[in-house]
Amino acid sequence: MTPLTTEVSPNRLLELVAKGIATERDEGLKGPFSTAPLDASTSLSSVPVMASGIDFSAMQDVKGSSKNFPKHETKHISEHKNIARCARFSPDGQYVATGSSDYSIKLFEVSKIKQIMGFDARDGPIRPVIRTFYDHAEPINDLDFHPQGTILISGAKDNTIKFFDFSKTVARKAFRVIQDTHNVRSVSFHPSGEFLLAGTDHPIPHLYDVNTFQCYLPSNFQNLNTNSAINQVRYSLSGSLYVTASKDGSVLLWDGATAQCVRQIVGAHGLTEATCASFTKDQRYVLSCGKDSTIKLWEVGTGRLVKQYLGAVHTQLRCQAVFNETEEFILSIDELNNEVVIWDALTAEKVARWHSNHVGVPRWIEHSPTEPAFVTCGIDRSVRYWKEIS
Repeated sequence: MTPLTTEVSPNRLLELVAKGIATERDEGLKGPFSTAPLDASTSLSSVPVMASGIDFSAMQDVKGSSKNFPKHETKHISEHKNIARCARFSPDGQYVATGSSDYSIKLFEVSKIKQIMGFDARDGPIRPVIRTFYDHAEPINDLDFHPQGTILISGAKDNTIKFFDFSKTVARKAFRVIQDTHNVRSVSFHPSGEFLLAGTDHPIPHLYDVNTFQCYLPSNFQNLNTNSAINQVRYSLSGSLYVTASKDGSVLLWDGATAQCVRQIVGAHGLTEATCASFTKDQRYVLSCGKDSTIKLWEVGTGRLVKQYLGAVHTQLRCQAVFNETEEFILSIDELNNEVVIWDALTAEKVARWHSNHVGVPRWIEHSPTEPAFVTCGIDRSVRYWKEIS
């Protein structure tokens, strides 16, 4: 019950818990996950560390001092048989996955993508898609990677969350399935990997224990003035908070330990849908995007609107707005002009507009958490990779 205005301390407890979990697995204390063991050796390096994010409060209305966004090159790296609906990078940036209306999931190895974009391509054909999974009966809505292992989860319109172990080269089907009661619109792993959130057509996020599949709802959810589907749910880096973006335009903040709603930003995007919401690395701010063609930055401690990023039209698709890896820039899509638009995060000024190179507007944009690279995918079924020109 720590007030949200309190300064967040380094997340030592989460580091200790993750270390203990890794040790247990290493000693062979196996639970329901034993058929797909996680790689304990990677757990310490992937424990989230509270980063020192950009101090937006120090430069409220600075103009004319925007940074230049580096030039990028782009390449078509694959395509689905139907609309490419979503994408997600692994926490270490080594993999990226895409989900489609053709019910498939493609997993790419980023190092191989870089090879086909560079001079190494002359050495022979390189296939960046290392796995393709077919196990859903409806379109894929969202994806996430386990923070400590080789597990990818997907949420889909068939009301399921499926677990895929991509360490197994021949596996094409899920090894675990959570059957929800609603269309699963969004999924997000807790940083410990022991819990996950599902945002669905139900107005309350569903919290699942990964090992038991027990579903939890907040005890006071009947008192919340919300009855709209959730478009996106995302944990903060520490797991102490999570955020939901809803079809009624609201953005809600939740306590990661008690699952209680601690702040409601009603009408964050007016009467239009809030299509995405995510935390800055220091979890002091939430970035949201809506079908009112606005991108907004909110202060977590007060719910105050800090910044607004204008100049890109997004009224039809479930548009995403994302930070680059340093949180100096924000990227999104302009549906009207089929462009990738970039803003300086501090000044809120547009610093670049690039044609997406897609035939039709991209539905999704996702930035790597570790390097200057991002992917776009969309209604033309294609997946494009963008990387900074060195």
